[in-house]
Amino acid sequence: MADITRRAGWRHLRSAPTSHIRHHRRGRLVHDGVGLSFWFRSLSAALSEVPVNDRELAMAFHARTADFQDVSVQSTVTYRIGEPDAAATRLDFSIDPDTGTWRGAPLEQIATLLTETAQQHALDVLARTPLSSALVDGVAAVRDRIAEGLGAEPRLPATGIEVVAVRVVAIRPEPEVERALRTPAREQIQQEADRATYERRAVAVERERAIAENELASKIELARQEERLVDQRGTNARREAEESAAADSVRAEAEAVRKIRLARAEAEAAREVGEARAAAQSAWLRVHGEADAATLHALAATRAAENLPRIESLTLSPDVLTGLLAKLAGGGTPS
Repeated sequence: MADITRRAGWRHLRSAPTSHIRHHRRGRLVHDGVGLSFWFRSLSAALSEVPVNDRELAMAFHARTADFQDVSVQSTVTYRIGEPDAAATRLDFSIDPDTGTWRGAPLEQIATLLTETAQQHALDVLARTPLSSALVDGVAAVRDRIAEGLGAEPRLPATGIEVVAVRVVAIRPEPEVERALRTPAREQIQQEADRATYERRAVAVERERAIAENELASKIELARQEERLVDQRGTNARREAEESAAADSVRAEAEAVRKIRLARAEAEAAREVGEARAAAQSAWLRVHGEADAATLHALAATRAAENLPRIESLTLSPDVLTGLLAKLAGGGTPS
């Protein structure tokens, strides 16, 4: 919108770089261009302001597919006024010389023209397309058809309007139909999720089984090692027992030999002692056999005296002494 300033019956207009200004005074074109700034009198001036920048026009309308399903189409058309002179002569872009606002609604007229034209072509292409195809490939088909239809519309070049781009945002069915269409996809997604869950569980079970097998194999190997250890311990114990038995046998044999030798030595000593004693006894007997009776009596008395108690004093009567002397005298006489 142009910026207009009042000064004592005069008006000063300053436009934006994206606005094309046309100034007529008494039916004659005085100013014509973009981004103008000038003074004018409001009573004799006719002003028009045509925007020349790109503008976005959002559209939303309903259509029906070939299988009689209602859909909503959301699209956007980008356009600009390429010929401001033609647009100013076909549409009311006049502005109030005091306020700078449009007297009419030219942009709404352009929006209506573009919306109706685009809607006509979109309805035409969707009416021959089933719902499934429209939801899958309908966006590109509708976009191309709208762009082609707007490009072939003769009213747009005559009005100075150029279509820059056409975008179809979405084609959506009614909520009930959309929910019905989502159900198979959701079920398939759920099935995929369940299958992924089952596969993940299967992988987990397989891993657990592998871990269990590894643990079992470790236990079996440990048991085998323990068995070998027990066998080795038994072998070592048996070997120690055998060696101990052999050592005990050697010691027993040595002890038996020692005892035999000791017994033989003792027997030999006893034999020699016995022989010595027998020899002594024989000699004793031989000596006693060769001695006379008196001597033997004397020895017997001596031996008897050795075993008698000690006699402090002995009294001999004459009778006893006489008889003893007589015996001695008689015994001493040779026979």
